[in-house]
Amino acid sequence: MSQYVSRLGSSRVAPRLRFPAAFPGGHRKPRRIAMLSVHTSPLHQPGTGDAGGMNVYIVELARRLAAINIEVEIFTRSTTGGLAPAVELAPGVLVRHVDAGPYEGLAKEELPAQLCAFTHGVMQAWAGQRPGYYDLVHSHYWLSGHVGWLAAQRWGVPLVHAMHTMAKVKNAALAEGDTPEPAARVIGETQIVSAADRLIANTTGEADELVRFYEADPGSVAVVHPGVNLDRFCPADGRAAARARLGLPKDALIPLFAGRIQPLKAPDVLLRAVAVLLDRDPTLRSRMVVPVVGGPSGSGLAKPEGLQKLAARLGIADVVRFQPPVGQEQLADWFRAASVLVMPSHSESFGLVAIEAQAAGTPVVAAAVGGLPVAVRDGVSGFLIPGHDPQAYAQALARFADAPELVARMGAAAAAHAQGFGWDTAASATADVYTAAMHEHRRRVRSHHG
Repeated sequence: MSQYVSRLGSSRVAPRLRFPAAFPGGHRKPRRIAMLSVHTSPLHQPGTGDAGGMNVYIVELARRLAAINIEVEIFTRSTTGGLAPAVELAPGVLVRHVDAGPYEGLAKEELPAQLCAFTHGVMQAWAGQRPGYYDLVHSHYWLSGHVGWLAAQRWGVPLVHAMHTMAKVKNAALAEGDTPEPAARVIGETQIVSAADRLIANTTGEADELVRFYEADPGSVAVVHPGVNLDRFCPADGRAAARARLGLPKDALIPLFAGRIQPLKAPDVLLRAVAVLLDRDPTLRSRMVVPVVGGPSGSGLAKPEGLQKLAARLGIADVVRFQPPVGQEQLADWFRAASVLVMPSHSESFGLVAIEAQAAGTPVVAAAVGGLPVAVRDGVSGFLIPGHDPQAYAQALARFADAPELVARMGAAAAAHAQGFGWDTAASATADVYTAAMHEHRRRVRSHHG
């Protein structure tokens, strides 16, 4: 049984209990599941708009589930006209486009108003199939949870839900100038938590938050660490070759930010830390490049040029390189090229990029929030920083500047650490959660009718 799955015990302190090695009576796993991703299409490039770690999660999980003979149909909202109603993403993985609201220019905050239309589209697709076509619904993020709740009830199948991020957790750790999540989302999440047969959390910390903030039944929460595509994110031909391909200086100190540019992700903390570092040692200026790879998103859209202006104000515009979001292959090269990935996020349910960078052989300096203490081994594969003080991040970066061999040593440890996070492990663990949810759902239905 996978070491990456644990169930929470029944006490609020939540001692870890393992799933049993096999389910009694050899319960069958699902043949086909409906996966719901309302606000972000698995076909979109991560780092653009609302596409991020969740996109990668859904694509990779679906592929690996299909590889163990669980067919996956992913329902997502059409964001451009003329899309094919169904697109095969991989053998056994179908993406179904649902018309709900205008294609362009609909912010995530406006999507709750389109959930009825989206649910209608999901029901129409289901109506064309024979009874019992889907064995289970797996919804991602609270918007999908509401559609999933209705679909699962209508179809008489269990609902498995993954939060990815939680309003109450985000609001408790709000970045300065960021907008709090609305009350409607808090209410919506609370309803889904009580309606779902199983909740999948990325880490035991997230599982504890579900119990603490949303009064989730600890027995219904399963912990499954997300995986990383270890074929794509790997050290490959090394740092020097990646730098040559990206036109970066061979011997520079390169602290990288990769992700959506919004207050929550705190890229400003990296820029402020770089300014502190250059104040301390002006000679670094000639051998330092700070790439910021990603596009504005969420509340960052209000000031898309904010980060460029900050770099100019701090007097470091000459060392900062702004790069638009890139595809996964090139992102792997940016990770390989970097001396260190910097993730100063205020809230992070898991921090998939931290694992991706480590898999590529690059250490990580990250905020000790959310799932990042699971993703990064402090002092081994990188450094965890309590809080968001630029001075503390500057200090961590100075260690790499003062001892360049630390990059190679910690990078090797990072690559070894990341090997424990393969997607195959995550998919088989998720399949076990499905199997348990189906077994319990059938038992409940039987006792209800009995």
